[in-house]
Parts: sequence; structure tokens; C-alpha cells
Amino acid sequence: MAGVQSTMSLTKKLDGKVAVITGGASGIGEATARHFADHGARAVVIVDINAEKARSVPNRSAYTAAAISNATSPTRNKLDIMFSNAGIASDSEQTILDLDLSQYDTLMRINVRSMAVCVKHAARKMVELGIRGAIVCTGSVATKIGGPNRTDCTMSKHAVLGLVRSASLQLGQYGIRVNCVSPSAVATPLAGKVGLPTAGDVENVLGPFISLKGVMLTLEHVAAAVLFLASDESGFVTGHNLVVDGGLISLPYLKS
Repeated sequence: MAGVQSTMSLTKKLDGKVAVITGGASGIGEATARHFADHGARAVVIVDINAEKARSVPNRSAYTAAAISNATSPTRNKLDIMFSNAGIASDSEQTILDLDLSQYDTLMRINVRSMAVCVKHAARKMVELGIRGAIVCTGSVATKIGGPNRTDCTMSKHAVLGLVRSASLQLGQYGIRVNCVSPSAVATPLAGKVGLPTAGDVENVLGPFISLKGVMLTLEHVAAAVLFLASDESGFVTGHNLVVDGGLISLPYLKS
């Protein structure tokens, strides 16, 4: 029995750690919150505009805030992990020729500015507390390729990667690691907004463009990648863009 308990304890990759997850009430954020708790996190603080949904994630510390500077308050004197995950999809298939600048401003404010706010305040808290923490940002396969449409969204994901690379360089002296996880499409409410509401839709549209056959991306695949970047297993990994796309060859034209 002692041997079994010892083996089980080895799987607790986040034992005693405190994490904050933005956009943690659904999709990738929710799956990651559950994954973090299953791996021994002492507290998983969920920051989401949907307060009711955030509170419905069981056995986690749910907290809703408009600004990440306030979201660290429930963690008191400990913040080990920041998963900056909140973001939105483009509202239309606009190209550069018909770019709606008002829509562009809204998307960039949420996808880029709020991401920078998360990284800034999490890093400041970690530096203040002397914690060698891990910051993970959600990117996309759009960080590595251009798209035939949804120009604003592709621009925002490239900006996220620039943030990660710059912040990792600047925060290394404090022992803080900053990385990016970039999944291809997975069936979530967000994917539904770009015409991929179900796993079957994702497979039908992206399947022919994925080199790894016989498997499609799930929320658990993405959560496992985030767990790796947040845990000590990636203790010498920083400034990295971990692409989780099954070898996506190109980004097909997606109809909304």
C-alpha cells in the first residue's frame, strides 16, 4: 500500500502550488483547472467574466474579477502559476482589404492588452514574493502561419508570442519562466464561433490537413501541455511556443 501511495504522489506535479487561470470557466481553461487540481494544486483561482459558470467548476477556488491585479488577492502570499488563457475569436472573416478597425480594436484589447496585463501583474507578484513561478499564455496555430481571413485574430496571436518571447527574456533573471501553448482547433464554445461547434466538425474541416492520423485534438491534450509548461518538468524551458496541432500542414479556409 505504501508503494502505491508513493507512486501516486509522484503524479502530483503541482503539489501545493497556487495557480490563477483566466478564462477558466469553460473550454481549455476549465479542462486545465480540473487538470491542475487533479495534480495536487492547493488552489486554482478561476478568473472569468461568467461568474456563475466559474462557480460551477467543482472543488476549485472560484473567483471572478475584472482585473488580474485584483485576482491575486485570494492567493495571499503565494502565486506559483499564471495561465493567461482568456481570449475571443474574430467576429467575421475579414481580410486586410475590409478590416473593420472598430472590431479590430475590441479583439486586440481582449486578446493582447489583457494578456499583457495578466503577465505583468503575475510577474510583479512573483518578483515581490520571490517565487520562481511559471507563466503560460494561450496562443494558437495562428502564431506560426498566416491566415486567408480573420486577419485581426492572426495578428493578435502573433502579438501574444512576441509578448512571451520578450517577457521570458526579461524575467529570466528572477527565475520566472514564460511560455506559450498553441493548439489547433478543438471543440469549444470559442471554436463554435468560427464554424467548428463539435468534434466532428473539427475533424471534417481540419482532418485532411493534419499529418498525425488516427487522433484528433481534445481539451485534455491541451491541458496536459499546459500542465507540462506549468510544472517543474519543464524547469529549463522558457520562451517556448509549444504547438499542439498534430502536425497541421496549413490553415484551411473556415466558414463562420
